[in-house]
Amino acid sequence: MKQKISNLIQISIVVPLYNEDESLTELTDWISRVMDTHGFSYELILVDDGSRDNSWQVIQDLSKLHPIKAIKFNRNYGKSAALNVGFQHAKGEVVITMDADLQDSPDEIPELYEMIKSGNHLVSGWKQKRFDPISKTVPSKFFNWVTRILSGIKLHDFNCGLKAYDLKLVKTLDIYGEMHRYIPVIAKRNGFEKISEKVVEHRARKYGVTKFGLERFIFGFLDLLSITFVSRYKKRPMHFFGTLGTISFVLGFFAVIGIIWEKVRAIYILQTPDYRDVVDQPLFFIALTAIIIGMQLFLAGFLGEMMVMNNHKPQDYIFDETIGLD
Repeated sequence: MKQKISNLIQISIVVPLYNEDESLTELTDWISRVMDTHGFSYELILVDDGSRDNSWQVIQDLSKLHPIKAIKFNRNYGKSAALNVGFQHAKGEVVITMDADLQDSPDEIPELYEMIKSGNHLVSGWKQKRFDPISKTVPSKFFNWVTRILSGIKLHDFNCGLKAYDLKLVKTLDIYGEMHRYIPVIAKRNGFEKISEKVVEHRARKYGVTKFGLERFIFGFLDLLSITFVSRYKKRPMHFFGTLGTISFVLGFFAVIGIIWEKVRAIYILQTPDYRDVVDQPLFFIALTAIIIGMQLFLAGFLGEMMVMNNHKPQDYIFDETIGLD
């Protein structure tokens, strides 16, 4: 019964917001016009991320006029948390995310919807022409370049708030921290590889000021490293720690053997008994340190494997289609 009800909703629009009381009425009316013009059934999910202005009162008033679901956090948890909660409550066949500051245009929604219905799992907006200061555009270009290299996903604008998702994809997401920037990376990790992008209109900010500073790029890169590492080695830590440990141990071991051989060769072959002692060579202690580190890394890999096996739970596999199952 729940599945039939959810199918009646074509589009879920998830909008995270923080101190956006000036733009909410205009945004909501704009979305409503677009949906009515194209005959879409939709739900608008507004997630108030602990706003300190009049945003919640505005949302309450708007909910009397539009099909709005709204959630208010007791404090500011961040955009990832707001999106995560919005995704949990979304029921539409296609889920659209956009920012509340009117820099994203609701007029893009119909085409994004059609791109998902045509087979894409995720469509990310590309703000090809931006109305942001150079202090944001230059770091953003560098950030996107690094993410493209590490992820292998050819998108120009990973951080664009205007995106469209297949509902199946959305229900596999569990994002926190600053991970909303890497949803395409997480989607690919979860097996949703049909990822495209669409050039979208980027509008100049009409109300308020940006809520993000330069620190977002620092935290963003740390989250990128975390996602990259976890996605590759979460279920096989020995592949990472064991490889590093083996390399460190082998290099250290052969370095020690080489140093000892040079001492033996100097004394018994070259007849130079005054050749310096093994322990007088800094390389000997460096090699011993490499051996010890290698053993510790190898042990860390074993412990990691034991933790994975002890805490293993059956994975929630995602089925595209089934036959004969309830």
